[in-house]
Amino acid sequence: MRNSRLVTRAGLVTLNGPEQPSPIGAEARTVTTEAALQIVAPAGATKSNHPHPAPAGNALPPAADVAILRQRAQALLPRIAEGAASRELQRDLPYAFAREVANAGLLTFRIPKVYGGPGGTLRDAIRFVIELAAVDSNLAQALRPNFGLVEGLLAAHDNEADRKRWFGRLLAGHIIGNGGVERGGKQGAIQATIVRHGDHYLVNGTKYYSTGGLYADWVSSIALDEAGKETHFTVPRERAGMELVDDFDTIGQRLTASGTTRFTNMRVETDEVRGSFLPRDRRNPVSPVFQLFLAATEAGIARNALNDAVWFARNKARPIKHSSAERSVDDPYVQETIGQISAEAFAAEAATLRAADTIDAAWADNLSNASLTQASIDVAQAQVFTVAAALKASELALDVGGASSCDRQYNLDRHWRNARTVANHNPRQWKAAAVGAWLLKDEPPPTTGLF
Repeated sequence: MRNSRLVTRAGLVTLNGPEQPSPIGAEARTVTTEAALQIVAPAGATKSNHPHPAPAGNALPPAADVAILRQRAQALLPRIAEGAASRELQRDLPYAFAREVANAGLLTFRIPKVYGGPGGTLRDAIRFVIELAAVDSNLAQALRPNFGLVEGLLAAHDNEADRKRWFGRLLAGHIIGNGGVERGGKQGAIQATIVRHGDHYLVNGTKYYSTGGLYADWVSSIALDEAGKETHFTVPRERAGMELVDDFDTIGQRLTASGTTRFTNMRVETDEVRGSFLPRDRRNPVSPVFQLFLAATEAGIARNALNDAVWFARNKARPIKHSSAERSVDDPYVQETIGQISAEAFAAEAATLRAADTIDAAWADNLSNASLTQASIDVAQAQVFTVAAALKASELALDVGGASSCDRQYNLDRHWRNARTVANHNPRQWKAAAVGAWLLKDEPPPTTGLF
């Protein structure tokens, strides 16, 4: 709702409600949309200072291997799941949980052991993304820039200083956000500018879809220099001249904090500028990872829809009047519906992990053009399927409970809204068409598009 009271500063006073004993927050306090979207400035906030609502704490020691991260994830994920439906209903951004994920080292799966990380595969990282999305798809998507940064650093050459700097920050529990896409023109069109000013740069412009910006300690963005060349930079969230605006108001993924980032004569130091991790003239391993992350989010949404459907059938649903069963769990049609949802979630996860394996195989093949092309094709197929699976699973979840499943307090519709919103990031028709062109004409997918 664009007429909500917005603030051009980072921060949000949330509408806290009771934690919910059930996965779907059955006892949640219902709030109106207007009330849920009231945004106020935090005490003491100024245009030059955006205090983090969940400041950096003491991060756990870097994990020596993936098994340690798996243990930490299994301890944290149930707590994130508790009250997730209520948070979405009330628009209560999970700042503290974002910080806990970072402090637990769960953004570092892919950091090599030589830099102090666990040295995990992409499959390891994507598996965690699916599990996180299965309890809170908003939080999973909001942390996407961190996984992309790691992949970019792994793929780039002659960037040892950047690797040490950013791997160290992630291992210390820092969070990276993205001041990304602009409105107007084709997707990816850039109007923001960065100009030389003595020994530094000045940036002006407005970004939208700033994934995870409000949760971040560092904000990464892109602007055009005097010659029209794309220039990337990353600055701390407290930087004067940068405004973080919580104005992201969509039907789904409402807690990704993907609002506006505004730059007004913002200073950027020379060592805060870097080259692009996504070369547009050749295939690279980073773009498929960014796309696979969306598929993993969809797979997690399908799993979350299954979990809520099972809970509802066991605890709230009643058999239809002419059913032969005394309990919903004994109704064969409810059983069939649950089975269908489970199959969709199972297959979505399998497709996503298979695509992750293909990217891992491309790394094992020294990132050859052939292996990277196959990775892009497999990721595109995974995206086509996981979108359909998440939408189907979230629709079927409402069939389990009859009319009562539509009660606002249960917030079951969030799964469809979230799946639909993620799906709209990149048209699946383009993904399917690219796969078809590859199979029919050996025509590889674009290197400059969303592949």
